[in-house]
Order: sequence, then structure tokens, then C-alpha cells
Amino acid sequence: MKSNVNATFIVFLIIGDFLVIMAAFTVAYIMRVIYATGPYIPITSLEYARLFALLTPIWLGIFAVLGLYNFSIFEWRLKEFGRLILGSFIGIMMMITYEFGINKPIFPARIIAVYAFFFACLLLILERTLIRFARLLARSRGIGIVRTMLIGDSQYLGLLLNNLKHPRRTGYEVAMVVSQNKLPDWYKGHHSKNLDTALASISELGIHSIIMTSLSQDPKVSEKIIAASQENHCGFRLVPAQDSMFSCSMEVELFQGTPLIRVFQTPLFGMGRIYKRLFDIVAGTLALIVASPFIGIACLLLYLFDGGDPFYRQRRLTRFNSEIRIFKIRTQKKAYHRMTPEEGFAKMGKPELAIKFRENGDMLKNDPRISRLGRFLRRTSIDELPQLINVIRGDISLVGPRPLEAFELKDYPYKHIMLSVKTGVTGLAVVTGRRDIPFEERRKLDLYYVQNWSFWLDIKILARTVIEVLRSRGS
Repeated sequence: MKSNVNATFIVFLIIGDFLVIMAAFTVAYIMRVIYATGPYIPITSLEYARLFALLTPIWLGIFAVLGLYNFSIFEWRLKEFGRLILGSFIGIMMMITYEFGINKPIFPARIIAVYAFFFACLLLILERTLIRFARLLARSRGIGIVRTMLIGDSQYLGLLLNNLKHPRRTGYEVAMVVSQNKLPDWYKGHHSKNLDTALASISELGIHSIIMTSLSQDPKVSEKIIAASQENHCGFRLVPAQDSMFSCSMEVELFQGTPLIRVFQTPLFGMGRIYKRLFDIVAGTLALIVASPFIGIACLLLYLFDGGDPFYRQRRLTRFNSEIRIFKIRTQKKAYHRMTPEEGFAKMGKPELAIKFRENGDMLKNDPRISRLGRFLRRTSIDELPQLINVIRGDISLVGPRPLEAFELKDYPYKHIMLSVKTGVTGLAVVTGRRDIPFEERRKLDLYYVQNWSFWLDIKILARTVIEVLRSRGS
């Protein structure tokens, strides 16, 4: 790509990380050798600095393996900070291992390694925050902006145009749009309906990147655009033609001598699935131990004040479209237990409420079938706690798409993608709004989770779940 913005930025990150790590070791040396009392191994400051200048690139290599020079990590500050701490820990441990390996001290005192680790973590976070601020400052002055050409007439043209509206924040400026569509009034860049004219102006407009928002039915058109990007040394991106591939995990592989794009329904396969299962067993068991008193008290109160079975079992779908029976604490009155909404409302003489219940997405405000205790259990989500038994059994996961009944997904077009992973006690749709957002929007969030799973995403969803339960939002 003609623009060297990314490469320059990565170079600044590497240089900044190197200087900061060296500064951390320097401060640690000064604190222990110069200002602290007590015996230490006599290693001169020059010898110490020379040795760690040679060892620090190994630390940077660890950062590279952890993706800390990848923009997909840099844009997520929490993920970046977590990996900085992990990388620093691995780096300091490798240096300690090196000291044992050569059987020669490299630290004047062992406490220096501890000092260096903490100073490195703090200074690296500060350094990267300052670099991020410097990047925003440079963008506000027009430095480091990737001038982009959008080509196509698909729905993603308007989406991309709107998302790239603020160059200071995104680092991209739409300089030319090639489309037959009418563009929004706020767009002040160039607009052409003729592809040949637009491609001829790439050099004049200083275009760095080309994005095709739709694949032309004429292969020659695509070849022309790719050729123009190569001739002008521009980056080239293509929006997938299929909506279901838009956020899928993909990789290019050589299959019998032919390059193919391999599409995964979810990144949750292989070791990722094993790690998730182990986490479910450990975290689910601990959570069940903590939740047991609440489950016991709730069941006792239900038995005393309403009688009957305190548990509610319902058939739901999980991975590979298989049916399971999930456990919940009963929130309905005993008189309507194990009845369908139609049967329950008919029994109380209000069949019209069943219609309203279905039209409202299987929800009814002040549902008369729910007991007073049941409302409290739902508001606090205590009724959901027995699902931890399902987690330990392996029926569902702690985090995943919401377990639904078969009829709810009967006509959903992406049902099999969503059910390529285990459903969960909580999920992205739950922490985003629970019942406050429509059914279709909740399913889109479930689908996004399936196609973009990561362990960090699970941790964030679990943390958000605690907050949402305490707020009783959307219950």
C-alpha cells in the first residue's frame, strides 16, 4: 500500500516498547543498587545496560507473538493491557530462566526482577496511551490518514460511508465513491458513476486503499479494479457477497494446488472448545457452590407458600440442534405449572392474554400467572441459577446463545450457524438488553457471538452479566 501509516506506527510502537522496557530495568537498578541498602552482586551499570539491551528484543518477540503489534489488538484497550501484563510476565520469567541457564547472575539482586516487572507494566500502558493520543493528534492535522475509494452499490456502501465519517477517529477518509446510488448530503468528497474515470484519478487523488462493497457479476470489472490497485500500489479489500459470511472466521489454504477460502461457522473449535469446557466445569462448579444457599432458600419458600414442585424443566435447543432439559426455579403459580400459555390463560378465563403474550414476543407485563415470589426471583435472576447444573453436565455453557424452544427458531434462517456452539446461561444478547430489545436483534447478537467467539469475550460477558443482574435490567 502506498501509505506507510501502519508500518510507521508499528515501528513507533516497537521503539517505544524497547525504550520503556529498558527504562523499567534502569529504574529497578537505581532503586536497588543506588538507593536501597543491603548486599548485592557487583554488576556495573554499563554491563547491566548492555546485557538487557541484548535481551529486550526477546521480550518484544513475545509481544509480537501475543499480537501486540496487530491493530485488531491495539484498538481494544482492555485486551491490549491484559496482553501487555501477560507478555511482561513471560518476558521477565524468560530472563530469569536465562540467568539460571548460563549459571551467571544478570541481576545485581533478585528483587530487581520484581521491580522491573511492575515498572514495565505501568510504563508500557502509559507509553501506549501517549502513542494513541499522539496518533489522534496527528490525524487531526491530516497526518496518517488513509485516503480510501469505495466502489459498489450494495447496502454496505452506506454503512461503510457512515462508519468512516470521522477520519480523526478511524484513520480513514473517503476521498472517492464510485456508485450509482445517491449519497448523503454530508459527504463532501468526490463521487463518480463511471468506474474507468474513477480508477484513472487514483494517483491524482492520492488514494491509498480501495474497498469493493459488492462483487460485480462481470469478472472483468473485478479484474480491472484489482489491476488498478496493483498498478497504483493501493490496498484492496472486498466485502463478502453473502451476509452469512460477513463476520465468519476465514482462512486461505492451499487445497490440491488450488488456493481456497475456508469458512468456519465459529472460531470455537479445537483447543478453544476444550478450554471453554474446562472453564465451564471449574467456574460452573464454584458458582453452583456459591449459589446453592440461594437455590435452597428459594425452593423452601416456594414449597411453604405455594406448594408443589419448586423446579421447572423445559425442553430447549443446544449445539447441533439437540434437545436438552434445562432446570430453572418455578416462578409461575402452582395452578398454572406445566401448562402452555394458552392453557394457563384459558384456565383463568382470560384467553385474550395468550394472544397478547405471543404478539409481545412471549412476554407479558404483570403476567397474572407469575407469583409475587416468582417476580422477585425473575427480577434477581435467582430462577436461572439451577442452570449451573446443566453447565456442569455439559448440556449448555456459561456463555453462549440463549437456549430457545424449537418453535422459536423454526423459521430463523441462520438457525444452524447459531446452534454450532452450545447455548448458554448468559450471552451477548442478555447483557445488551435482555427483554429490552426485539427478538430479531437478540438473535443477531447471538449470531455475532458465535462467529466472533473469544475467551476474552466470554470474560467480558460474564462481568457484564453480574452488573446487569444487580441493575435488574430487562428482567
